[in-house]
Amino acid sequence: MIHLDTSVLVDALTGPRRSAAAMRAAIASGERLAISTLVLYEWMRGPRTPAELDAQAQLLPQNEAVSFDAGAAARAASLYSQLRRPRGREVDLAIAACAILRDAKLWTLHREDFDDISGLDLYDAE
Repeated sequence: MIHLDTSVLVDALTGPRRSAAAMRAAIASGERLAISTLVLYEWMRGPRTPAELDAQAQLLPQNEAVSFDAGAAARAASLYSQLRRPRGREVDLAIAACAILRDAKLWTLHREDFDDISGLDLYDAE
């Protein structure tokens, strides 16, 4: 299971779609993709076209997004307390918590935002 960070979703489904081929390759190799409700929120608040929203809905239906629930909130808070400089990273920590609790790898284009989070396994698309 791979949880997508917003950066990958945007890069795969908008503009030149640079991450689209890597996403197709992951799916073809048998990987299951998921997004958290937090990523869905970040995605939907952006300037999305109807075609982009449709592509997301077909690939990652909204009703299948992984909820940021009480367990994820507790894990995110624990992660927050473990880091030296957590301020400004609250959403990233919440996204990481969702992936950790589901034993999923997190695929992000901003590894530096996540590489110090204990227990998080980052996906390498290359």
